[in-house]
Amino acid sequence: MRLVIARCAVDYTGRLNAHLPLATRLLVHKGDGSLLVHSDGGSYKPLNWMSPPCTLASEEPGEEEASAGVLEVWRVTHKKTGDALRVQIYEVLHDSNHDLGIDPGLQKDGVEADLQRLLAEQVELVAEGATLVRREFPTAIGPVDLMVRDPDGVAIEVADESATGGARHIAVEVKRKAGIDAVEQLTRYLELLNRDSHLAPVRGVLAAQSIAPQARTLAGDRGIEVLLLDYDAMKGVESGVPTLF
Repeated sequence: MRLVIARCAVDYTGRLNAHLPLATRLLVHKGDGSLLVHSDGGSYKPLNWMSPPCTLASEEPGEEEASAGVLEVWRVTHKKTGDALRVQIYEVLHDSNHDLGIDPGLQKDGVEADLQRLLAEQVELVAEGATLVRREFPTAIGPVDLMVRDPDGVAIEVADESATGGARHIAVEVKRKAGIDAVEQLTRYLELLNRDSHLAPVRGVLAAQSIAPQARTLAGDRGIEVLLLDYDAMKGVESGVPTLF
């Protein structure tokens, strides 16, 4: 990776035209050929950039440019679209190359798999005294994240028909951020699971770190309970307590 801090002006031509007036900026030329133009602001987002596949070529400035103080011109051209990023460099304040090696990639903490694993270990958050039947409980339309046995779900036989004092099982769908789609997904699981006499009646719990207001409303309308998960607390870090609504 090459890092250059320079006083420069930048022009993008192609599907759209854009111009960055003369200023001091950071130019990042990566090993994949891409070029990113950063200012000392705007967080991580570059002011302009060219994504691979592209090539960078250094050019001598024209006579008019040289007389205006341009020392070097970079032209970065996209191989497929022909779009071009042209950088006029007036002064170089820093220029360095760094071999970063092979990056192992981002390892995320708190993804849905982590939430599912922790909740499987702490099913009492779903219902007091509940026990885990299985993670990734299979159905014909896909696996339910958690199938939990409800201690209050006692089946009573009456005149060859089955009545219950509560749901025997709880189907739990785990999300980081739950929207209406999550409610619809759990609804489909519940419709299918409640056809199985060995499982029915099955109630649903949508467990997530955050739940959209529309999803909360729809879940309530369909008799699905909502469980807010505090990931830090579940990991043993001092925080709030998950609450079942």
